[in-house]
Amino acid sequence: MAKAAEEIQRQFQKEMDAFKANQVDSRKCLTARQQLEAQLTENKMVMEEMKLLDEDASLFKMIGPILVKQDFIEAKQNVDKRIEYITREISRQETSMKDLQEKQDKMKETLTKLQSQMQQFAAAR
Repeated sequence: MAKAAEEIQRQFQKEMDAFKANQVDSRKCLTARQQLEAQLTENKMVMEEMKLLDEDASLFKMIGPILVKQDFIEAKQNVDKRIEYITREISRQETSMKDLQEKQDKMKETLTKLQSQMQQFAAAR
């Protein structure tokens, strides 16, 4: 009976460690998603500003400390591509977050069962 209790204790600790690692991954995923949302908002604002300009307007792109003149159509295409990319990445992060949450829910169930078993062994002593 003592061996069974020790085995449950080891399994509980292993599950708890996995649960904590999952929480860390979830936080990283959430942070990445928030950064992507900020980038998306910024790029949408750029696109709105570009809609106000004529196609012959001068646009400059900052590369390091230097401003480089850029073609309007090329700049618009670049911003469109960035918005598409960021949107796909947000979707990917949301899928990852959902998967991590499902794993976390299963881990919680397992931890609850193990904790219940440990309490039963403690009560039997």
